[in-house]
Amino acid sequence: MKNAYGPWRSLLGTQPSFEAWVSGNRVTLLHDGDQSFPAMLEAISRARHEILLEMYWFGSDRVGLQFAEALSTKAAQGARVKIIYDAVGSLQTDAKMFSELREAGCEVVQYNPIAPWRAHFRIAVVHKRDHRKMLIVDRRVGFTGGVNLSDPWAPKELGGEGWRDDMVKIDGPAVEQMRAVFNHVWGRLTGPPAAAAQDPPSPSELATVEGSHVRILANHYIGGQRAIRYAYLDRIDQARRTVRITNSYFVPDGRIRRALSRAAARGVDVRVIVPGRSDVFAAFYAGRKLYGRLLEAGIRLYEWTGPILHSKTAVIDGTWCTVGTYNLDYRSWRFNLEVTAAVDDRPVARALEERFYEDLRRCKPVDYARWRARPLQSRLLEDFFYRFRRLL
Repeated sequence: MKNAYGPWRSLLGTQPSFEAWVSGNRVTLLHDGDQSFPAMLEAISRARHEILLEMYWFGSDRVGLQFAEALSTKAAQGARVKIIYDAVGSLQTDAKMFSELREAGCEVVQYNPIAPWRAHFRIAVVHKRDHRKMLIVDRRVGFTGGVNLSDPWAPKELGGEGWRDDMVKIDGPAVEQMRAVFNHVWGRLTGPPAAAAQDPPSPSELATVEGSHVRILANHYIGGQRAIRYAYLDRIDQARRTVRITNSYFVPDGRIRRALSRAAARGVDVRVIVPGRSDVFAAFYAGRKLYGRLLEAGIRLYEWTGPILHSKTAVIDGTWCTVGTYNLDYRSWRFNLEVTAAVDDRPVARALEERFYEDLRRCKPVDYARWRARPLQSRLLEDFFYRFRRLL
């Protein structure tokens, strides 16, 4: 079969070196806050030279303050701590927490302020947000995925809301790619690094840790805005057996829908887990507007019935997978800074696929006849919010 995205392959190949495939990584899947938070805090506690944190939602609640204390402690011990937080994602965060982080020696920058009196405010870019969640420690270990530093991701038994989400921990040379992604944004926000600043030593011994092939994809630079999107389309187009997607704000545009439909038409088993309820009311209803088209194309949809679903993962043919911050919606494609870790490794992909099947047990399949018979109120909400899908 001719590859419908052949021209995009050459475009993918022209990206900067930090988006090349690199081998020799140890990849660990982390599910929900109860696994992600302890692993991230442990990495921070072991830091000796540098901690880089880029976070959409850095709360001043129990979880956020726990991380703020850990970061402040490391800054006091002499590690260089750099933090980027998003102005909208962290809108409700107490500014006092960021002031205390600065007083402790952390370097803290707000991404795209929405208050006109703040430094770096620009009305033309106020709709563009930093939706990433990344932690990079000593050029040795990196984390990314959907988990923000806030209470909703904490387990219910610890006072959180138990949101369903995924993170990935990477040990190995791909962490250098994550660091380059962070530094690209940091440099644009703060200017060239000070001459006296020293990089931590390069962890070259990690080059042969283990064998996972990893590629860090980001969409922040001109010419690469669509890199994550193209990777999704390319892999869906190559799929021969299975496509497994979990996505919290699933409002796919025409190209993504056509790629999934073509895969189903050639016999690929395409399944997508979507939220049964959502923290973003408008995106939830805009996505439901598309259920009929997707089901008619042979794509099987499943609504999650547990706590809020916030995960953004994909597994294709049990060999390639991705975990990151990227939603299959217009905002992630065009407006947000996003990052995702693509992993070409059968054991990792199978482990993520096993979690997909485990999650299916807490889902209910979307039935086409029942969807067609949904109430008029739902139809009106879907029609209304779908009209504004490019703004959600």
